[in-house]
Amino acid sequence: MILFQSLFYETFLKPIFFKLNPENAHEFSKNLLQLADNIPFFFQNLEKFSTYESSRLKTKVSGIEFPNPLGMAAGFDKTGELFPFLQRLGFGSIEVGTITQFGQKGNPKPRIFRYEKESALVNRLGFNNPGADKAFETLSKQQKKIPRGINVGKTKLTPIENAIEDYTYSLKKISPISDYAVINISSPNTPGLRGFQEKDSFVSLIEGIKKSLGGNFPIPTFIKLAPDLEDSSIEELLEIILSLKLDGVVLTNTTINPSSMKESQLVEQGGISGKPVRQRSLEIIRLAFKKLKNRIPIIGVGGIDSYESALEKILAGANLIQIYTGYIYKGPFLPYMILEGLDKFLEEKKVNSISEIVGKENS
Repeated sequence: MILFQSLFYETFLKPIFFKLNPENAHEFSKNLLQLADNIPFFFQNLEKFSTYESSRLKTKVSGIEFPNPLGMAAGFDKTGELFPFLQRLGFGSIEVGTITQFGQKGNPKPRIFRYEKESALVNRLGFNNPGADKAFETLSKQQKKIPRGINVGKTKLTPIENAIEDYTYSLKKISPISDYAVINISSPNTPGLRGFQEKDSFVSLIEGIKKSLGGNFPIPTFIKLAPDLEDSSIEELLEIILSLKLDGVVLTNTTINPSSMKESQLVEQGGISGKPVRQRSLEIIRLAFKKLKNRIPIIGVGGIDSYESALEKILAGANLIQIYTGYIYKGPFLPYMILEGLDKFLEEKKVNSISEIVGKENS
């Protein structure tokens, strides 16, 4: 049945969506979901066909119970409005955002571009979002069935020297209705943001935020890093992340490395996501797992569009995984196909829990 539904998406729905520019297609799908919510039993029936459940896939990370390890990455639901629908489509978690203290429109359109030969997207959205107050208002009205993460960034117009206050405001505002938080310092589309990945700036930022929050983060808090850092810089940051008692890392954000595009010439500026990030993200997860030695968890992101690409990240050391671009290209039944594949692998290996294979690629 799932193969038929996936074929239906590829044959009929995807051509319609791909005739629109990516941002219009996203808005169109959002409107369809909101319209479908008014059709009796639509989501109850859709949920049956898009949700794969198995006790082997349940996992506990940072004290949070996840029904499965597969989440929707930040960037897909920038406002929180899609959370009620996405949480019923087979995911084990949804990460909302990126949210900034103040609402902002983001960069001028067009700002998302498809590179179909690469199964990639290039975006320069620039943290378009309603702001922390509006996001809180939206999210606080919703029923939450699965873990929800909140991804926070710096407002573009906020000076770098005031970044601590900006991040702190968003974390204070939305943490009470979230299960975990992610501090985003790795988007390439906000000027100066990636500078916080430099050692001294990173320490000052995190120590400043913690102090402003009373000494501790209110919920488990992760850091999202870029794939364009040198290995030595990543190792240095991981040591600092441990010393600052952060709860985990998200690896990785989009890349700005044009050489990651193998079949297409990069003609638009922005962050590259999808298959071009797959290998570098995997390398960094591998590096981080060896460095961290299971002391804090890893969320693996970048180029996941199949059971195989999901499994390789878990075997390399990811406790949880997330998709975004793969979902755009493969459609709404991708979570089911990934989770079914993972569960069959666990069954064949006679493994009782997905957590038992984390970092076991060589065993």
